[in-house]
Amino acid sequence: MAKIALLNNKGEKLKDINLNDSIWNIEPNDAVLHNHIILSLASLRQGTAKTKNRSEVSGGGRKPWRQKGTGHARQGSIRATQWRGGGIVFGPTPRDYKKKMNKKERRLALLSALSYKFKGKELVAIDNLNLETAKTKDFINVLNDLKLNDKKVLIVTDNLEDNLLLASRNIGEVLVLADYEINTLDIINSDCMIITESAIKNIEEVLK
Repeated sequence: MAKIALLNNKGEKLKDINLNDSIWNIEPNDAVLHNHIILSLASLRQGTAKTKNRSEVSGGGRKPWRQKGTGHARQGSIRATQWRGGGIVFGPTPRDYKKKMNKKERRLALLSALSYKFKGKELVAIDNLNLETAKTKDFINVLNDLKLNDKKVLIVTDNLEDNLLLASRNIGEVLVLADYEINTLDIINSDCMIITESAIKNIEEVLK
């Protein structure tokens, strides 16, 4: 069974805790993980790009000159696509970029991401993250004690306390999530994942 050191806020080891091998120590599936990341990024796209075609551009109802005898090429509207200010040919239209993936693949992608964190020694287990104050400098001191001050950190906790949220919100490289909010993209996008002991138990209870 996989084990990991449980630390306190000062980076001191308290004990070793066991991790469920079927969740934290599986053989990652790179193909499914890649597909899920593509799905997650695609779901963030708004898909609201839009241009006007010649039927949507205002004006141009009158024929600019007569059909024959002017020496010009025949034209039916000044809003045709070859005119400046005319409609756009084959321009983008609103669309939905979302992709589909079944539940077993989504679960496998999440387990693969968690296993990569454990195998890559990018997982830090901590007893709790209860801060006495909401000061950012106190939270930075915690990161310094854990030697994570220069990394992109994902914090997963079972309880989103106000002091933790307030102290970390001004740090651009830190993201705080509840244990039920974890997702593959945020896990992969972080350099290190700090997780509380209670959050580990909750995750294992849901994913076992």
